[in-house]
Amino acid sequence: MNHLLCGLAANENLPPPLVDRLIAVADAEVAEHLAERADLSHAQAVALAARVEESAVRLAYEGRLTAADVDPLARPDVALALLDRGEGPAAWARLLAADPVVEHREKLAACPDLPPDVVDALSADTEIRVVAEVALWAPADVAARLAAHPHAEVRRAAAVNEATPPSVLEALVSGEGLPAARHCLVCDRETLPFTHDPRCPRDDCDLRPGASCDGSHASTTHDLLQAALRNPATPAGALTGFVDHPSLLLRWALAARRDLPSAVYERLASDPNSGVRADLAENPAIGDALIRALADDDSHDVRRGLAHHPAVPLDVLTRLARGTRIGATLLPRIASASPAEVEALAGSPNPAARMLVAQRRDLPVEIRDALATDPDAAVVKSIAPHPGFQESRLRAMAGRHGGQVIARIAANPDATSALLEELARNEPPVRKALRVIARHRNATAPALLACLDDAEARPVAAGHQALPPDVITALVAGPDARSAEAAAANPSLPHAVMTELLPPPAA
Repeated sequence: MNHLLCGLAANENLPPPLVDRLIAVADAEVAEHLAERADLSHAQAVALAARVEESAVRLAYEGRLTAADVDPLARPDVALALLDRGEGPAAWARLLAADPVVEHREKLAACPDLPPDVVDALSADTEIRVVAEVALWAPADVAARLAAHPHAEVRRAAAVNEATPPSVLEALVSGEGLPAARHCLVCDRETLPFTHDPRCPRDDCDLRPGASCDGSHASTTHDLLQAALRNPATPAGALTGFVDHPSLLLRWALAARRDLPSAVYERLASDPNSGVRADLAENPAIGDALIRALADDDSHDVRRGLAHHPAVPLDVLTRLARGTRIGATLLPRIASASPAEVEALAGSPNPAARMLVAQRRDLPVEIRDALATDPDAAVVKSIAPHPGFQESRLRAMAGRHGGQVIARIAANPDATSALLEELARNEPPVRKALRVIARHRNATAPALLACLDDAEARPVAAGHQALPPDVITALVAGPDARSAEAAAANPSLPHAVMTELLPPPAA
């Protein structure tokens, strides 16, 4: 029964009196759906928070509860949600900074626009995880101060923070100008030397996999360096020496940066790890010569990354498209192609080039229509969802290429109801098309009824408003829980059935 109540809770046509009845019997799962309702009133939100306590945090984040609805002593978690939204009073922050629950102080440390005295109090917290959370989100002056904290975990958090001043980030990388860290999470707890087993059996252990310390806080220092290398505020000059570092993760972090000298990118292009090269291939900072060199890389991931480079030359891109699985996606370079380039691609003898440009949804009519008659089914699949096609043109595509393109034709926003009915009745059935038709705004009852024969399309079709009410009612009572829930959420479900699904009101 609970899945049906979840469906009702999501039903946009559920009358307010029935919403009230549903709130009165809601559990946590039903409350989660109720909290998402666009029509939930403030009074209903307050009632739901009282009925299902764990829903209050979600309701606060959704903006359904106000500070006047919350007692920060009784519900610090809800108060923290409002503070996180920037809607809680400063007095709450001062109160929660002394909360005995560490998790509450840690959550508070991540809230925006805290009063300076609260930030200072949290920066001096006895729990390092709270101080680290401050360092992660603090403004520049506080982050700079915490970068010199004696605990390496706090320094690591400061290295992540993009507000940390560049000179301080450079010092964190080099270690120059900062006193040596004296502690890390590993040496706080374990006898040295110690390396944490990635398959640690202890339920109460929260050390990161592979964490280690021999007195030098090795793993935390490594994590700090990785964070600093990924931080765009870290000066590039402090990072170039890591191009040959034995740590794969540090080299990998360099590959995505856009501010390094070309010599560094050239070294990374010969990195033994294909993941490093793949990230480099997608980096907008690399130039034409390196792009062309990477186009011959043995790794499929590298070539696919290069296809997503916003400035990849079109001749390189079309060559990549012939032998690389790029997927049905509009690539950045194709999206930015000039009208002359679009015309050249559409008229290319290379089907891969025509397929790439067919992904655009703003093509001139003459180019769009020419691609719709392309002899290559892959090109037609790419162009089929393009808006603006007449029914006759879409039907002609289906007639030429059949099941290869039917699902993509069904995805066209202008596919008519009559065409969708025909596609749904195709023999043999195109399962992928049925799943698309089931959510199409123009789908009619005959098309949707055909979709019910497919196990994956059925739950989608069950929620479509064009499905006949008697069929929706039958699905609600049917054995398929997913379809029953979707049918209960269908706005066309008769109100009488909605009422029957709810437990009777309390006397």
